[in-house]
Amino acid sequence: MLILAAAPAFAHTLTLDGAMEQGGLIHGKAEPGARVTLDGHAIRVAPDGAFIFGFFRNAPAHAALDITYPDGAKTHRDLSVTAQHYQIQPIEGLPENQVSPNPETLKRILHDIAAIKAAHKIDSSDLDFETPFIWPVLGPISGVFGSQRVLDGQPRAPHAGTDIAAPAGTPVKAPAGGTVIIAEPDFVLDGGTVVIDHGYGLSTLYIHLSKIAVHKGEHVRQGQVIGAVGATGRATGANLHWGVYWYEMALDPMLAAGPMPKVGQ
Repeated sequence: MLILAAAPAFAHTLTLDGAMEQGGLIHGKAEPGARVTLDGHAIRVAPDGAFIFGFFRNAPAHAALDITYPDGAKTHRDLSVTAQHYQIQPIEGLPENQVSPNPETLKRILHDIAAIKAAHKIDSSDLDFETPFIWPVLGPISGVFGSQRVLDGQPRAPHAGTDIAAPAGTPVKAPAGGTVIIAEPDFVLDGGTVVIDHGYGLSTLYIHLSKIAVHKGEHVRQGQVIGAVGATGRATGANLHWGVYWYEMALDPMLAAGPMPKVGQ
């Protein structure tokens, strides 16, 4: 979806590109020096006027976007946010250790979760966030954003990404440039894990990797191989779990990247 608003002589410009849906990632562009707020909260704007924001899984139907230009002029947009309909899957009869891990395993899991949360909080000045995403791997979608499992009556956190089924060893590519924040081979639930910071609060997560081809602190380019598909951690088969985050807010990778190209394209 593309929204344009412009005054004569190209002053007071505003463009918005992305899915105005729950879980959507929006790329915006205003003139340099503009200030932007979403529902009254300031959004960081790059020197060239670019900015991003997202809508969380259960975002309300409307959001208010306000732009204040360098000359004091203002633009207001009332954004309509389309609701998604998420799958709820009850699962009964699981072994107790899969529903309630022992204290030592739980301690490791909480450590892993804290490390990933800290990575999503990073607010760097990397401008790779402006690059449209490509898909990190191609294959059948085996898990969708926002779905939720109820294990033996206990609701679990909604699925925070997209699962892509592919043969073990299939190369996984960076969807955009950025800096590797996490490159860990053995997280308890996630197995081989990579997190890339793309700047301005945008980060991506890759889990269940069988191989990691990058190291922490490395700046990767779009399309660079960062690892390989696997079934490490708690996975039922070879797949890539791909997560997209605006700060700590999980977004829908399928909306962020657009339709997956056919194999061979």
